[in-house]
Amino acid sequence: MVKGLDNVFNGYSDIDDEFYEDLEETLIMGDIGVNATSKILDTLREQVKENKIRDAHECRELLIQDIKDQMHIEDKAYDFENKKSVIFIIGVNGVGKTTSVGKLASIFKNKGKKVLVAAADTYRAAATEQLNEWTNRAGVPIITGAEGADPASVIYDAVNAAKSKDVDILIVDTAGRLHNKKNLMEELRKMNKILDEKLPEYSRENFIVLDGTTGQNAMSQAKEFGEVADLTGIVLTKMDGTAKGGIAVAIVSELNIPVKYIGVGESIDDLERFDSDQFVNALFNKNAEDNEESTDLLGM
Repeated sequence: MVKGLDNVFNGYSDIDDEFYEDLEETLIMGDIGVNATSKILDTLREQVKENKIRDAHECRELLIQDIKDQMHIEDKAYDFENKKSVIFIIGVNGVGKTTSVGKLASIFKNKGKKVLVAAADTYRAAATEQLNEWTNRAGVPIITGAEGADPASVIYDAVNAAKSKDVDILIVDTAGRLHNKKNLMEELRKMNKILDEKLPEYSRENFIVLDGTTGQNAMSQAKEFGEVADLTGIVLTKMDGTAKGGIAVAIVSELNIPVKYIGVGESIDDLERFDSDQFVNALFNKNAEDNEESTDLLGM
């Protein structure tokens, strides 16, 4: 996408319909999606007209700033970290859901919070085993159930443990299957009912974990899970290496769900709060460009 955008911004002397068409195609090909691209280009056209801009290169800065504004997340979005909270972790298998639970548990433990993890994905024995490994690394307790048990029973046990131990943050790992949506909805309904009744004083966060390399599949997953849970945030994984991060822009724009955490590696510390400026700069290779300009200015 970076190369395509450079070609567009450097290849036109006039800002005309052809310029916008090429820009639109490049953004869509970069996984930013049709709807998000339309919004971005509508804003860009208005700004170009308002400010009487004629240089295509100036549009690049406007475009980057507009996406930063869309992706920006307020500090208050993390208020739940300092309250008694339940965090539901939702997502398909293979996106880094279980590792994200472990990493989040570690983040909150290191902030001095009492953390408890509930392994409510009872369909895969491997899921519980893997989660056990991550909670051991994070140094937090875990509530598990027998393979094939009703996930609601795990939640019930976790709620009792959270109350008796005065836990600050309860993290719930849920089943990662989409194909049986009816069962998934029923499970979530049961779990929500128990949490609402037994932990009314706890605030709620529903995070969907998405693999940043899967492009438009991630959008489909966010839409499907959004039908069964009120999503409050995204954990975007596998953003080290060659991830196609444009999809994050599409999801935030279209579904109005903020990215709250981003996975940048495999170790337990490789999960960070989302920084929109840093993310968009990386998406557009802006830091590299700025460094080249600085080098030129220094005569190097």
